[in-house]
Amino acid sequence: MAERRRYRRCSQVTESEEFNAMQQPSAVPRMSHDRPIKAVLVTLPYTPEELDELRAAVAPAEFIHCSSTDEKGIATALEVVDVAIIAGDLDDRYINAPNLKWVHCDHSGLTKSARPEVFEKGLLVTGAAGRSAAALAQHAFYFALALTYDAKQLIEMQSAHVWRGIPGYGEKLGLAGKTLGIVGYGQTGVEMAALGKAFQMKVIAYNRSVVSAPSNVDLMLCSERGDSIDQLVEEADVIMLATQLTDVTYHMFSTRQFAKMKHTALIINMARGLVIDEAALLEALRSGEIAGAGLDVFSKEPLPADSALWDQPNVLITPHMTPGLPDKRRRSINMILDNIGRYLSGEPMLNALSAKDMFTPKS
Repeated sequence: MAERRRYRRCSQVTESEEFNAMQQPSAVPRMSHDRPIKAVLVTLPYTPEELDELRAAVAPAEFIHCSSTDEKGIATALEVVDVAIIAGDLDDRYINAPNLKWVHCDHSGLTKSARPEVFEKGLLVTGAAGRSAAALAQHAFYFALALTYDAKQLIEMQSAHVWRGIPGYGEKLGLAGKTLGIVGYGQTGVEMAALGKAFQMKVIAYNRSVVSAPSNVDLMLCSERGDSIDQLVEEADVIMLATQLTDVTYHMFSTRQFAKMKHTALIINMARGLVIDEAALLEALRSGEIAGAGLDVFSKEPLPADSALWDQPNVLITPHMTPGLPDKRRRSINMILDNIGRYLSGEPMLNALSAKDMFTPKS
């Protein structure tokens, strides 16, 4: 059955078209319309077929598709929409939009969106955390293996066409039998735990909220239950950070934590740069307090050319980039479709920000 609805493109904001919902790709199942959607703005560069899926999911709402660079079109749309699906972080335009109730940001790190004004207004904000979880976990183990195997020195020897042993290499141990500490047991943490078990490691995880029946974890610690992170810090041979940056996790690893770590331990940051106190990290690396670090994120990005981290021999650096998954785009769309269904039926949303996620930038 055809139903009449409006569909706008920002370059043709006065046009309307007929839309046959039955001919569109299947959308998320509906329950009761506890939170109906009247108008939606989408700024993502999706294909016509992908946009059809979103239109079907929100029908009969008005559907407005704009380029993320079309400031005039976005401003016009924000006068009427109650839902926005955008590529980056929300800014003041979205905070001040008169009818906006829900913003989905199609990326995982929502630190810039976790603003006090968002919670004061009661704006619902969701993100795409987890769509690249497997890739991030694999990246973390690239660091763990490369540091364990002294990859830097081996590559230098290969480049110099030198065949020789490395003193003490025969006494080194691989990952099997070691303890993996995971800070942040979201979807990336879950993938890290699975890989840790594949490498025959003991796994300790630390999370903000209580996790029921965590998989591939030998010991689960939760801050909201009153557990301390100290046991993880003291026992882990490899610590992987996969937590959000919040006011609580800012400089979560600093002088005190590095002093508690094993001298042979590695720390790997796949979270946000400011979760680590970089000055304290440098001191711990230089003094031998810890053995090495794998860093994909930094307090300032791009990492300044004069940063001492570049030349630290026991540090591996990647410029905040990870090889993707073949279905990353599909995962993103499925998250949006799932959340549209949840929004319409009044169910809890996936990857929704709360006041606990707030981060206050430090001067």
